[in-house]
Amino acid sequence: MNTIELCGTDKLDIVKTFECGQCFRWNADENGVYHGVAGENPAKVFVNGGKVYITSEAPESFWRSYFDMDTDYELAAAGFTGEYLERCREFGKGIRILRQEPWEALCSFIISQCNNIIRIKGIVERLCESFGKAVRFDGKCCYTFPSADTVAALGEDDLKVLRCGYRAEYIITAARAVCTGELDLQGLKELDCREAVKELRKLKGIGEKVANCVVLFGLNHTEAFPIDVWMKRALKEHFPPDFDPETLGRYAGLAQQYIFYYARSGAGANAPKNAEMLCGTGIIT
Repeated sequence: MNTIELCGTDKLDIVKTFECGQCFRWNADENGVYHGVAGENPAKVFVNGGKVYITSEAPESFWRSYFDMDTDYELAAAGFTGEYLERCREFGKGIRILRQEPWEALCSFIISQCNNIIRIKGIVERLCESFGKAVRFDGKCCYTFPSADTVAALGEDDLKVLRCGYRAEYIITAARAVCTGELDLQGLKELDCREAVKELRKLKGIGEKVANCVVLFGLNHTEAFPIDVWMKRALKEHFPPDFDPETLGRYAGLAQQYIFYYARSGAGANAPKNAEMLCGTGIIT
């Protein structure tokens, strides 16, 4: 294993990035060190002296891509103007849009619908432990995310161990669509964002919000703008009725993360009732 210095904390805030609802496989220990698996690469990420470090067997190039380090986020966010959006931008500074594996993003956000983050993480981990590949890292056993091929060969009864309810049907349907080529996730990267969302919504159980999360976090369409209950409230309270996210440009998805993180923190608006159950919801509409 190698430990590499990735960047300064001004460019990557690991707490904000891992806790802003875009990923579900990174967890902090009592020392604030995050442990997780990206693709087939387990790692631990920590801060020391204002620098972010990663311990992993994967090359630095993998992690630079995963954390989107070649994008200038200060420049990307320069067009986010207006008092409220500027507050969100400052509060969320350090969030980076992770470049997650497309199938993992699709499956994870299917699981996320009408769910909370703690439960989502539990289901995802049970999926990996039950059907992923075991790998040793830092003296412990970790599990990779199971491939679409692996999940496609399962039945709904096999997924009862996950305790994911009605989502089991949607997970298997999506896996089989990926395996047969009915859904070409790599091809969706080349499509216009709207067209990619449209293709994803052809799958049973994929609504507008889940589709937008998949294209933003799994297909690198940074202009995507997922809207859940937190975003609906923030948009209603702080933006005009005719607000169009497309006016935010190529990095509207980054603005969405700033707004979402700020709203969920309780710093920018009153939290919705039963807020602990709404974190990370992916309501199908």
